[in-house]
Amino acid sequence: MALSRRSFSALAGTTALGLALGGSGGPGAPSAYAARPVPTGPPPAPPGADGQPHTVGFDRYSLLVDGSRLVLWSGEMHPFRLPSPSLWRDVLQKMRAHGYNAVSIHVAWNHHSPAPGQYDFGGVRDLGLFLRTAAECGLYVVVRPGPYIGADVDGGGLPGWLTATAGTARTADPAYLRHADEWLTEVDAVVSRHLFTRGTGTVLLYQIENAYDAHAGEPAGRAYLSHLYRKVRRDGIDIPLFHNDGGRDGAWVPGSFDTGGERGRWLYGFDGDPSPSQTPPDWGHFGRGGRSGGATASPRTPGFMPESGGGRSDAWGGPESGGKGYAESRRTRDAAYERRCYLTHLANGITLHNAYMTFGGTSWGWLPAPDVYTSYDYGAAIDEGRRPTEKLVPMHQIGHMLQRIPDFARLDRAADVKAAGLTVRHLVNPDTGAHVYVLRNDHDEDVTTTLPAAGEDLPVHVPSRDARLMVTGLALGQRTLHHSTAQPMAFLTTGSVDVAVFTGWRGEMAHLALTSADEPTVTRLDQAAAYVYDQGLLRVTAPLGGNWPVRLLVQGEDADRPLLLLFADEASSLRLWPRDTPSGTLLVHGPDLLRTAALQGSTLRLTGDTTGAAPLEVWGPPGAGIDRVEWNGRAVPTSPTASGSLRATAPLPAVGAVALPELDGWRTRTENPEAEPGYDDSGWRTADRTTSHSTTPVPQGQPVLFADDYGFHYGDVWYRGTFTGATGVEAVRLAYSTGTQGMLMAWLDGRPIGTHRMPVPDRATVRRGTWTDTAVLPVRPELRTPGRHVLSVLVRRMQHDQDGAALDTHKAARGLTAVTFAGDSPEVTWRIRGEAAPDPVRGPMNNGGLHGEREGWHLPGFPDHDWQAVGLPRAEQRQGVAWYRTTFPLAVDPGTDASVGLVLEDDPRRAYRVQIFLNGWNMGQYINDVGPQHTFVLPNGILRTRGTNTLALAVLSEPSTPSGPGRVRLTLLGVTAGGVRVTPVPAPGR
Repeated sequence: MALSRRSFSALAGTTALGLALGGSGGPGAPSAYAARPVPTGPPPAPPGADGQPHTVGFDRYSLLVDGSRLVLWSGEMHPFRLPSPSLWRDVLQKMRAHGYNAVSIHVAWNHHSPAPGQYDFGGVRDLGLFLRTAAECGLYVVVRPGPYIGADVDGGGLPGWLTATAGTARTADPAYLRHADEWLTEVDAVVSRHLFTRGTGTVLLYQIENAYDAHAGEPAGRAYLSHLYRKVRRDGIDIPLFHNDGGRDGAWVPGSFDTGGERGRWLYGFDGDPSPSQTPPDWGHFGRGGRSGGATASPRTPGFMPESGGGRSDAWGGPESGGKGYAESRRTRDAAYERRCYLTHLANGITLHNAYMTFGGTSWGWLPAPDVYTSYDYGAAIDEGRRPTEKLVPMHQIGHMLQRIPDFARLDRAADVKAAGLTVRHLVNPDTGAHVYVLRNDHDEDVTTTLPAAGEDLPVHVPSRDARLMVTGLALGQRTLHHSTAQPMAFLTTGSVDVAVFTGWRGEMAHLALTSADEPTVTRLDQAAAYVYDQGLLRVTAPLGGNWPVRLLVQGEDADRPLLLLFADEASSLRLWPRDTPSGTLLVHGPDLLRTAALQGSTLRLTGDTTGAAPLEVWGPPGAGIDRVEWNGRAVPTSPTASGSLRATAPLPAVGAVALPELDGWRTRTENPEAEPGYDDSGWRTADRTTSHSTTPVPQGQPVLFADDYGFHYGDVWYRGTFTGATGVEAVRLAYSTGTQGMLMAWLDGRPIGTHRMPVPDRATVRRGTWTDTAVLPVRPELRTPGRHVLSVLVRRMQHDQDGAALDTHKAARGLTAVTFAGDSPEVTWRIRGEAAPDPVRGPMNNGGLHGEREGWHLPGFPDHDWQAVGLPRAEQRQGVAWYRTTFPLAVDPGTDASVGLVLEDDPRRAYRVQIFLNGWNMGQYINDVGPQHTFVLPNGILRTRGTNTLALAVLSEPSTPSGPGRVRLTLLGVTAGGVRVTPVPAPGR
């Protein structure tokens, strides 16, 4: 039931836990939070769809889940950028294993809605399946369904059909809101079935709109956010809501707009993508303060970054990456960058983190925004081929630390401390007295110095442009850590021992001290460790490095349970897997990935991945009595160790070899019959409109030629203009408007008269969403004849502007905008044709308007036996479109996860582009003379790893150079033993 104001006030004044009321109150229920400080304590158990009601609230320090403090360590991935639902589990399991406790997702309106009133939440668009999978993986979900999402997708996620409707998008315009409300009704119906508050899922937070800064100070903007807030509440979404302030200027703090009387259920969030060449900014405790200070803009809510730099998008031509693509993003925003930024954020009171992106994926089909190409790898911690990268090191270490050590959920700024050559941020937990020091090296040289802490000068080494975290006075079960120069990664209670894990860089010496009134019994399980007991302190030193963590066992005196100290460098820390199970907490060491762990009776069943032969060691839950260990369904003989673990007596097996076939057996056929004067275009739309909802003005005296106005929203579009008499025509002037790297080509009476393309963006124009130009194409004298003529124009329109400034620029025209002639002014009748009806399985953004697409040349089973047999590479000089098709078999072992890519290479001076279709799925666009992308990920599920695949390439050639395709081959991006079971994605053919 909903609480009355009187009941709400009484609860807010008496609660000791400060709980937000979730599912019990239903939509519109008030919530209370933090009337009294919530003490530091154990975090909530990992989430799941447990059928129990839960509460979600917050105070100025952190989220409060069922009365316990939660630090949110989330990673962004987009289900729509991985069109193989089985692989969602793969990425989510990797995130969970590497320390993330949440996943954040955008939900793209255009991905689900091919037409007004039509919505698809099945197949690769099954949002409910994704949410169920996240719950099964033990991850909270942050849902961000817009209506506008940005996210480097076409139109910022607004559907193509919206461009041809009345109303100004992203405002309180009633015409727009009718469509937006319909979308929210549909998506919220799915989300509401998976709310954590109801115990039916793990959806924890919900974002409305995205980076809506343009109208933040205007009544219309406030009315728009207020409308969305109330709409979402009416739809039954009862969890905390938030928005991401892209400008970090205090927009949309609590109280900035009308929430219908609700209080305490709105979080302020802000985005941040620090430049790797700059010092990480202090957006909180240590910053400028006030409304533009990041977390300080909202002092009663916890610091929250819905998007924090996990990489960087790259544009056509790679003007910001130097043409090196996402490898450069991963190099400049590397593990050290992540560590500097995220530890700085933590020091500034930010306890809700979301790394955008953690897995970027693929902007397949016509999904990408104008400025980005197919790959959305983003330089993220998990690459586009689903491979973990070295950037996971700090995310893994920090993520597990935040989940396993509760002191970090409530930190206050403490007295300033100095260490020569370093920036020091000093914090203290007011409940436990633990002190935290973030030490950042903002210089190009390594720094070795001392830190005055815990009554000593502690030795500190920080590599150039890196950071580390140190703690003093930290409780480790029944013992107290006096200090450690190595960063804590985890503390957990296993079967017979408590385990504390500390991490640092390979080759350095870790210094640690435990308080102990009497000298404990110490066992060096690795001889490299050393210790001494002196004046109430057990001092330990341990070198970091090697394949195994250095370990030392402390027993007796001040504690009933032994304490196992593990010291790991970067590589060995990535092989340590803490895991909570219904039977208790366990720790696994050795494999490349731990996916699942379940204790059934006395059998511990583990699943995961290995590349090379790997050790396996397990510390089981308390009282588990494990007598059998299985790995991926097979028994693993083990023996007990002095550290309280079970260790495999033989290594886990390495992955086997994977063979990829050569791509041969190609067949080709040219197309563009639309250029021929006798082509039957009677079924095409007549371009005779005189008004448009586009933001592009309709030229005086011209019909509307904008493709969207005639229902063609994605991919290529054809125009045929018929006129009489060309004797005086000296040139054709084709004005057109496209996204980045748009182009056109024209024929007069079937004869090519030229092509035109938009320029490759530079640093100044890299984020431009709409490009306009006029192609002036001379008409050769032999074509200037009397009688009927047909001007045929093919426009590669690219994508719609993202409309980041909320100016309705997603409605900027795509396609031709005006056609005039030099030397004469014939009257032209225009017809237009674009994509056919949306593919019912692959969706509206899979296909464009090429003849071959409309006829199914890209589909499996298309009869190409009468096509010409050819070999690659090719070097054919022509204007127009040619198709190439082949098939290839794969036979990957069922227990092997092979990530496969397609590589296209050619002389970069050759001007052509390729649309890549795998089993009918449009896997992206390659522009040979622009780049930088040459490798295209072929996701398993769409790729038949045990079966036959159909590959089709649609090559659009400019006549100025020879055209390919050049060398086309498969490449193995990564391979592991393990993986997840992959269900083939439907690929209907002819």
